[in-house]
Amino acid sequence: MQYNFKKIEPKWQKRWADAQIFRAVDFADQPKWYGLVEFPYPSGAGMHVGHIKAYSSIEVLARKRRMQGYNVLFPIGFDSFGLPAENYAIKTNTHPHVITEKNIEHFSEQLRRVGFSFDWDRCFATSRPDYYKWTQWIFLQLYKHGLVFRSKTLVNYCPNCKVVLSNEDSQGGKCDICGSDVVQMSKDVWFLRITDYADKLLDGLNDVDYPDSVKQQEISWIGKSEGTFVNFPVADSEGKALGDSRLEVYTTRCDTLYGVTFMVCAPEHPILDQYRDRISNWDDIAGYRRESSKKTEFERTQLVKDKTGVRIDGLTAINPITGEEIPIFISDYVMMGYGTGAIMAVPAHDQRDWEFARKFGVRIIPVIEGGDIETEAYTGEGPMINSGILNGLTKKKDSIARMQTYLREHGLGHKGVQYKMKDWAFNRQRYWGEPIPLVHCPDCGVVPLPEDQLPLTLPDVENFEPGTDGQSPLARIDSFVNCTCPNCGKPAKRETDTMPQWAGSSWYFLRFTDAHNDKAFADRKKLDYWMPVDHYNGGMEHVTRHLLYSRFWHHFLYDIDQVGCPEPYAKRTYQGLILGPDGEKMSKSKGNVIDPLDIVRDYGADTLRTYVMFMGDYASAAPWSDESLNGCRRFLDRVSRFDEIATLDRENPAIEVSLHKAIKKVSNDIENMKFNTAIATLMALTNEFQKAGAVTRDDVRIFLQLLSPFAPHLTEEMWESMGYNTDGTSFCTTSAWPVYDEDKTKDATVKMGVQVNGKVRGSIEIANGASRDEVLAAARAEENVARYLAAGTLVKEIYVPGKIINFVVK
Repeated sequence: MQYNFKKIEPKWQKRWADAQIFRAVDFADQPKWYGLVEFPYPSGAGMHVGHIKAYSSIEVLARKRRMQGYNVLFPIGFDSFGLPAENYAIKTNTHPHVITEKNIEHFSEQLRRVGFSFDWDRCFATSRPDYYKWTQWIFLQLYKHGLVFRSKTLVNYCPNCKVVLSNEDSQGGKCDICGSDVVQMSKDVWFLRITDYADKLLDGLNDVDYPDSVKQQEISWIGKSEGTFVNFPVADSEGKALGDSRLEVYTTRCDTLYGVTFMVCAPEHPILDQYRDRISNWDDIAGYRRESSKKTEFERTQLVKDKTGVRIDGLTAINPITGEEIPIFISDYVMMGYGTGAIMAVPAHDQRDWEFARKFGVRIIPVIEGGDIETEAYTGEGPMINSGILNGLTKKKDSIARMQTYLREHGLGHKGVQYKMKDWAFNRQRYWGEPIPLVHCPDCGVVPLPEDQLPLTLPDVENFEPGTDGQSPLARIDSFVNCTCPNCGKPAKRETDTMPQWAGSSWYFLRFTDAHNDKAFADRKKLDYWMPVDHYNGGMEHVTRHLLYSRFWHHFLYDIDQVGCPEPYAKRTYQGLILGPDGEKMSKSKGNVIDPLDIVRDYGADTLRTYVMFMGDYASAAPWSDESLNGCRRFLDRVSRFDEIATLDRENPAIEVSLHKAIKKVSNDIENMKFNTAIATLMALTNEFQKAGAVTRDDVRIFLQLLSPFAPHLTEEMWESMGYNTDGTSFCTTSAWPVYDEDKTKDATVKMGVQVNGKVRGSIEIANGASRDEVLAAARAEENVARYLAAGTLVKEIYVPGKIINFVVK
């Protein structure tokens, strides 16, 4: 066959679309399979080859599932709200809606040209009102169930994007959007109580098929710890208790209380303002506060940095176990958002506390035997010392339990649980996002918009510039801001912040089950039919953002009986990066970005698809190689000439075995995401076909079916040209996936080494399934082995079928 990909690929893409063979059917009789990819953000740069790799795993599985007789849902949509489109709109003075829709059109064309088998009938974009109406509806349900609250707090603020960021969007102290350093700003912020779902998010990981690395990232981010809350009485400069004033701390090692020699509060701790008049060095405290506010959370919590702080003159604390008076410091490494905003310091057994104590001249009292506290903190285990009721205990769990009992009995503390994860900062001070459907009424307070008034649409504006005061551009639009209270009818103001980009992607997998429903976010019967997602592939960089957020929203919807399963994704996998030819991460600045359409133009979509699956382990990073790309093109060229060798009337036994081995290997490798070895198996089978010189038409037919998920255009063309579509309508894509015969995966003969006294002295080739007597007879007759047997007395014959033949000779 003449392989002209430029004609073949558009031809089959049109035929598939016309026949609607990728359209999912609700409530079909076949078993369902729902495959999902992280839908793309339609940037102006278009797709890159990383998108191709990310989507190709589920693409290959979806095509295989259809051939296995499943009713497949493999949808695509666009995560189209967010800062990049808005920033480009500001730069070009073009409405972000116009830019976004143009980018969606470009992305869609790219995806179609690569031949992805998406169900385009279910496509949507999160920035269209018919979609974000239901994002707003879910938000209102969260609000009505007490999971939305507003608080004035220090937040991560990007001065470049002029927007508040969640912790998840500012990891490492950098803005996830532009890479700028974030700063701390005091602001009224809407939060979602994701911490209320911390235990459900952790427990749910026991019921899903996720890689351990994915589970561990979420476990670490949530950061659950079991410990003890302890109350330290606050005293004045004379050591007298200040009424009932307490500094509460949270600790996982309450057994070290005898070693607490000082306390540290966050610079923002309210106790400072509460007792300002008693603090004699207030100017020093206030100055340190100002300097701390200029630092990001990342800068403040770094372990490797100079320890800074100020001792509070006029206030001390009382160790509740020893009764001793201890100093209180403020230091920027303590955060109000973590724990209680105050810590007890045990410098003998915590390196950061040890360094702080050394710098500020505070006592260091060892309470666990071991190490040399003159040189560093001892963080190991050992017998308790200098610890009163705990002295002599050697097991940490025993000493903790005894101290917890003592604290409870004396009203000094109690067991508790803490999480490192914070509640989700949910509002953004920008235009291009979902309007938050809340109204601020002077008399009624915050009032949710009635559901029948959704969607609350974005006003059409010309100026998208964010405010310099941290306000949304919507705050400048009087016609949007001014409204009437839905509760009392009096003049009121709309909320002017918008939702973060993650809002729309927190439930998009549900909308795909019923993409155009205008009465509900999805029909419950369709949700119950399709959910959960059977296999979801995405990036590792979104594990502590999108994956965590969407699991939270889904758990909530399950709790209010809107969905029928607690976890949205039964299985989750991830792909490795495609690096540039130089081995570096692709970026425009480095000039190493590969445009997939350039490859499609010069090599064809099937070559691109085959190569990105062949370039290495799917979950690992791999550099782009033009040489390997050309190798995949040559492989497909060789396949295209199989019609020239399909001339045998009867099966070649050797080819039959190789073919059934290939069916088994390719089938298993696709299921195990070992796409590179599946393709390597087909390449090896190609060599066998060509070496044989002639194969049967059935051999070629099965080969094309195995290759079809990777190179569907070429296999479809050959399927037609070789007459496999005898009724004129069938496609290779919809033919039945081949099934191997286990007996036919075994070679007709087996080669085995023959040992004499444990050393290999020869080898024999025997029929598969030969009897013990036949095998041993052949082994004794082997020329070199026979000489060794003749030189001595045969004592024993050892035979393990398929593994060992050993003659023991004396």
